[in-house]
Amino acid sequence: MKTPAELRLALEAARRDAGELGNHAIDEYFAGRVTRRELLRHAGVMGLSGLLAAAGGGALLVPGPGTARAQGTAGANATIRVAHLMPAGAVNPLTVADASGVGLLNQTGEFLIDDDSEHMMLRPALALSWQPNDKGDVWTFKLRQNVKFHDGQPFTAKDVAATFDRLANPASGSAALSVLKGVLSKGGTQVVDDHTVAFHLDAPNGNFPYYVSSDNYNAVMLPANFSGNYEQTFIGTGPFKLEKYTPKVGASFVRNPDYWGEKALPERIQFSFYADQQAQILALQGRQADVMAGFTIQGGAGIVNNPGFKVMGVKSSAHRQIHMRNDIAPFTDKRVRQALALALNRDVMVRGLFHSRAALGNDSPFAPVFPSTDTAIAQRRLDVANAKQLLAQAGHPNGFDVTLTTEKFMEIPDLAVVVQNAAKAIGVNISLKVESQELYYGAGTPGKSDWLDSPLGITDYGHRGVPNVFLSAPLTSSGTWNAAHFKNPQYDALVAQFVGALGIASQKKISGQIQTLLLDETPVMIPYFFDQLIAARKALNGVRFTAILQLYLDRATLTA
Repeated sequence: MKTPAELRLALEAARRDAGELGNHAIDEYFAGRVTRRELLRHAGVMGLSGLLAAAGGGALLVPGPGTARAQGTAGANATIRVAHLMPAGAVNPLTVADASGVGLLNQTGEFLIDDDSEHMMLRPALALSWQPNDKGDVWTFKLRQNVKFHDGQPFTAKDVAATFDRLANPASGSAALSVLKGVLSKGGTQVVDDHTVAFHLDAPNGNFPYYVSSDNYNAVMLPANFSGNYEQTFIGTGPFKLEKYTPKVGASFVRNPDYWGEKALPERIQFSFYADQQAQILALQGRQADVMAGFTIQGGAGIVNNPGFKVMGVKSSAHRQIHMRNDIAPFTDKRVRQALALALNRDVMVRGLFHSRAALGNDSPFAPVFPSTDTAIAQRRLDVANAKQLLAQAGHPNGFDVTLTTEKFMEIPDLAVVVQNAAKAIGVNISLKVESQELYYGAGTPGKSDWLDSPLGITDYGHRGVPNVFLSAPLTSSGTWNAAHFKNPQYDALVAQFVGALGIASQKKISGQIQTLLLDETPVMIPYFFDQLIAARKALNGVRFTAILQLYLDRATLTA
C-alpha cells in the first residue's frame, strides 16, 4: 500500500500514458470528488494499466500460457456437481436471457473482459487492454494471442467482429440488442489486424467496456464461421469443453487440455437441472450436488443452519422490477402508480425475504453499488395514508382490481404475495398469476410475452456493473424490455446524456435528475437490490462466481 505522498508521485508519473480521460480521473481523485476505489474502477474501465499500478491496484493481466502452473493434485480427476435450475428455453448465446441459461454459457465460453463483481472492476480475459479515443466513441481492444477454439481454430479479431455483428444485427433475434441498441450497430466492429479490433460506436459511451464484458452475458466469443446448433457443441475457448448436453436433464463438461491458460483442476463438471430451489437444496442435502447458484435465504434454513454447508455472497445491482402498464388504465395516472409504490414496506421486504442481505431500492435502477448513484435523493417509504389520498384523487377511492403476472423464480412468488397483501391496505385487490419462466417470457416480444404484455408484473433483473442497460432497455421509449410501456422524452434525453458522460462526477449529476424523474413518474417499482448468493458443501473450495450468477469452477477442489 502506497503512502499518500507516494501515491501522488506515482499518479503524476502515470499521466504520461493515461491520456485525457485518465488525467481527468486523476484530477478528480486529487480534488476529492472520487474515492480510491472509484479511481481504480475508472482505471479498469479505461484499460489504463499504468494508472492501476500507480494507484496500487496491481496488474490486471491474467496468467497467460507462459505462466500456467502445473496441474494441481487437489481436486484433480474430481467431478464437481452443480444443482442448477432448468433453463427456460434453448441455450443459445444469441437469444438466451434467463439466469439458468446464462450460467451455462461461461462454462465453455469466454468474454473479452471479465467483470469482477466483488471489486466492481473489469479484468482482462480474451482482450488484454482497451482504450477509447478522446471523444469516447471509438474503443480499441488488443486481443490475447495463441488462443484456440475447442475445434482447433485460432481466435482472432475476425471472430470478435463476427460475434458482435451477430449480436448487433436487428434481424438476428439477438437478446443482446437490449444492450447494444443505440450503442453499437452491425458493421461497427472493425478488424484492425489479427489481434486488434476497434469498436466504432453510435455515440460516445464512457462505460462501453462493460458492454463487451461478461456483464453482457450473450457476448461469449464464437468462431466467425459459427452456424448455430450451439447445444450440440457449446463451442468456445474456455477451460472446459462439452461432453454431453441433454435438454431438461443436464449437461457435463470436461477439462480442455489445450486451454491457453491454467488448466482446469476438475476433470469434469456435471450440471443437473431442477425445477426449483427446494429441489436444488434437497440435492445438496442428499449429497447429490456440491454447489448451487441463485440461493435465497427464504426457504433455505436447512442450509444456512447446517455446519456442513456454506453460503457465500456478493453485493449486486440485481433486483426485481414491478412494472405497471403506463398505457392501460388505471396505471395511465401516475398517482395510481405512486400510490402502489407508497404501499410497499421495503424494510420488511429486505428483512423478511433476504434476512437483511439486500439494500433498499428507490424505484430507479440506481443501486447503492454504483458509484454514479446519487445517494442524496430521499428514500421512498411506506405511507398508506398518502397512498389512499392519491388513489382518491385519481378517481379510485375504493381501489380497483388487477392481475399481477410473474414468474416462478427464486423469491419472486413470495414477493408477489407481499405486494398483494400490501395493496389490500389501500383497497387494491390483486389476483396472482405465477407462471413458469418459459411461459412468462414467451417469445420476448410484445404481443407474444406475458412479461411485456401484462398490466402488472414482476420481472427478475440480474446484476450489471453499470446502470446503462437497466436505464435503456426497460425504460426508454424504444427499449426492447419496456414492459411498463413508459414513454417520456425528457427521460430519454437524460439517459442519452448519462451514457455519453465520461466521468463519475458528471454521471452522478445526471443520475440525480433521472432518479428524481422516476420517483415522480413511477413507471416501475424497484423495492430492493439483493446480494447474490451461492450455497456449497463445506468441502468445496475455489469456486468463483459473479453477481450475474456465472459459476467459475476451473479452480474448484473437493477436500473430502
